[in-house]
Amino acid sequence: MSSIIKDVEKQLDRWFAALKTGDPAQVTALYARDAILLSTLKGDVKKGHRKIRGYFEREFLPKHPVGTAVEAYTRVLGGVAVNSGLYSFKIDSKDEGRATVEARYTFVYQWTENDWKIVEHHSSLNPEG
Repeated sequence: MSSIIKDVEKQLDRWFAALKTGDPAQVTALYARDAILLSTLKGDVKKGHRKIRGYFEREFLPKHPVGTAVEAYTRVLGGVAVNSGLYSFKIDSKDEGRATVEARYTFVYQWTENDWKIVEHHSSLNPEG
């Protein structure tokens, strides 16, 4: 079980690395075809590769995000794994140059074929206080 948890924990670093490439196709490839994304910067629900890719292409990757985990917890629940906690990003901001955004996140992964795929991803700005 602990090797599965370590494998799942590596998925967040894999996602951060995909963001650094600036390539929406690499980021989207980490998600299952019918995945759901509740993103940090837009309030709508994105379902499926087309909408998820559009979000990363138009909204998030143009800000050149560099993410780091602040606090992470992983649980394996039957056929899925959940990784949740806090992460922060340095992003390009019109007002501040490079700004830091802190957010809460939950990734739900499912083992499909030969890889962990993100089936649910929720990210929301961390409220102050």
